[in-house]
Amino acid sequence: MENNATFKEALEHYRDVVLDNTKIAPESYNNYKVKRGLRNSDGTGVLAGLTNIGNVHGYVLSEDEKTADEGRLRYRGINVADIVADCEKDKRFGYEEVCYLILFGKLPTKDELKKFNELMGSLRPVPYNFREDVIMKNPSPDIMNKLARAVLSTYSFDPDPDNTGLLNIIRQSMLLVARVPTMVAYAYQAKLHYYDSKSLYIHHPQAELSTAENFLYMIRPDNRYTKIEAEILDLALILHAEHGGGNNSAFTTRVVSSSGSDTYSAIAAAIGSLKGPRHGGANKKVMGMIDDFKEHIEDITDPDQVAAHIEKTLRKETYDGSGLVYGMGHAIYTLSDPRAVMLKKKAEELAKITGNEDEFKLYSLIEELTPDIFHRMRGPKDMCANVDLYSGFVYKMLNIPEELYTPMFAIARMAGWCAHRIEEVTYGGRIIRPAYKSVCKKREYIPFAER
Repeated sequence: MENNATFKEALEHYRDVVLDNTKIAPESYNNYKVKRGLRNSDGTGVLAGLTNIGNVHGYVLSEDEKTADEGRLRYRGINVADIVADCEKDKRFGYEEVCYLILFGKLPTKDELKKFNELMGSLRPVPYNFREDVIMKNPSPDIMNKLARAVLSTYSFDPDPDNTGLLNIIRQSMLLVARVPTMVAYAYQAKLHYYDSKSLYIHHPQAELSTAENFLYMIRPDNRYTKIEAEILDLALILHAEHGGGNNSAFTTRVVSSSGSDTYSAIAAAIGSLKGPRHGGANKKVMGMIDDFKEHIEDITDPDQVAAHIEKTLRKETYDGSGLVYGMGHAIYTLSDPRAVMLKKKAEELAKITGNEDEFKLYSLIEELTPDIFHRMRGPKDMCANVDLYSGFVYKMLNIPEELYTPMFAIARMAGWCAHRIEEVTYGGRIIRPAYKSVCKKREYIPFAER
């Protein structure tokens, strides 16, 4: 029926009815002092809660003046750059340590981390009938869609799904952090088989491997990966693990959790939020934008040609017509995004190894040129590259398929979402319920016989 011409014609009519009868004048938002996007007029976020989990610093507020500053990201008060530096110094994987820190609020001792890793390794396999009935029998061309459904279906396999006691939420959180990478890997294999007509490879998770190693092991037909591939993927997981309570998906987790709903509903909602191109799906939009640059300019290392195409992008004359330079700008970071700084360093290293120096130059030029061009065309704005500018490029050089870019973000962020759920349920105390001003004028009901 949905492909029927009559149905399509009806839909077009209903669309026109909606547009004619539900308009909100743009100036009304200013007239009623609405803080669109829950953001103040100076770009700062509306204070909606308190958190002990993550802190995102990108500017300084003093006497109501906002001053741009170098970006910093802290997990439980600890600078993420220090965590990354120590992991790189010891040549060890750090994502599991970060999960422990984010979930439980402290750095683990060596013995605590060893026991945590052993426990998480034992939790990675999903039940056989879950894999067959939930993932294989209902594949999806979009893995984020499949992941949301898989997380929701976990409710049916949980003996105590609705219990919102702290002990039970911690149990559910550990299961999700351990099993979501497995779900994503299986969903990817199902997608390859049922939609791309490829051979089906089902690899069991390995308890002794890190999350990064295990994911690469499970998505590749031959299970093979290099140490540097796993180390860089581990870095990406660390950098994406948490980003404060105000980002769209973490806030979604808190909104759903504040209603008293179950863990799986809250996390599935967060996955739906992350799927959007303005949030976790932005790195895929960056890759499409980069392809547009390469298609329309002769020399991607020429600053003048790159600048001209940035202008076309901002004028909505190319790519998706949005007028956005994806990967540039952030709601909080102004002078720098620390995640982008660290990923850019790895991108440069990988570009030299893989022979992608020219493409790295293109990314660097977009980062360098966009702020001035934006300022000239649209007015002053503090703007830096965000993590999405380089994350997709790094994944591409690691030979990770594009359809896994956003799901890997979800894998990384699972610990952060679960920590925000724990905090909201434990300390929030009230259902989140902001106000919306009705601008619909009063109308008299017209009896059916008179219409």
